[in-house]
Amino acid sequence: MNLAMPFGFAHAPRAWHFVAAGALFVILCAHSGATAAAEKVAKVTPVQRGAAPTQTVPGNAPALGAVDSRAETLGPGDQVKVTVFRNPDLTTETKVSEKGSIMFPLVGEVQLSGLTPEQAGHRIADALKRGKFVVNPEVTVAAMQSNSRQVSVLGNVNKPGRYPLDAATGKVTDLLALAGGISPTGSDTITLVTTRDGQATKQEIDLPAIVAGDLSRNVELHPGDTIYVGRAPMFYIYGEVQKAGAYRVEKGMTVMQAIALGGGLTPRGTERGVRIVRKGPDGQVARIEPRLTDTIRSDDAIYVRESLF
Repeated sequence: MNLAMPFGFAHAPRAWHFVAAGALFVILCAHSGATAAAEKVAKVTPVQRGAAPTQTVPGNAPALGAVDSRAETLGPGDQVKVTVFRNPDLTTETKVSEKGSIMFPLVGEVQLSGLTPEQAGHRIADALKRGKFVVNPEVTVAAMQSNSRQVSVLGNVNKPGRYPLDAATGKVTDLLALAGGISPTGSDTITLVTTRDGQATKQEIDLPAIVAGDLSRNVELHPGDTIYVGRAPMFYIYGEVQKAGAYRVEKGMTVMQAIALGGGLTPRGTERGVRIVRKGPDGQVARIEPRLTDTIRSDDAIYVRESLF
């Protein structure tokens, strides 16, 4: 009796081989894809086991705890407010003394002169921590009013006084603008008195030269500097002119221009009768018969006589 297996069953083992081989191929492909993805991630962000990821800091950003060198520093006379996080009873508003220090609760005198507000906060926090008054103190120092970083602007300006220096107002022209500009009687040449390394110096600054493009004359100011705007050179004209009075001497001004500034001659005035009374360096007064093209000087007194005919 032939007990041969039916056709389907006879070939069943071979069919299962194909099925098993296909499943194995799918598993291998999936594993290969996962491995490639893992390698790709590892190449993008390689992190060693147990090590924290490294954070990249932009080149123009200060490192943590660093202080910008352009930051303003504290000095005598500055009004500051000190706040300790979670300790409101230690909040203090005070003024930096002439010695550059403040008196702070629990720790006593703390030197703050020359420090930025951030550095001052660290110093106070260190004092609180060393004295074991506060555990891990977080201290903030805020400059309420800056009195140490000021420049004096005096003389012939519209609003003389003391003005603060900051990042936006550090040049000579900036402080003159804060003082309302030069008054009509003010000179175009100003005097700057500075103190550097304990040495006081004085220099003359020509404002028209700055306007003309010589920015090297627009110097950077430091706290304690003084700008003085003197009186502009003046001349005086009287006699047979329409508007006698005192007028500003412009650079290169001639006798003819001075007469024109005085409104010109009256019907009785004559150009031949112009005289200048001038004081010399030795203090002696001289009477000059000028030509109309001669230049005038500061403090000249121009007299226009009446015509005889």
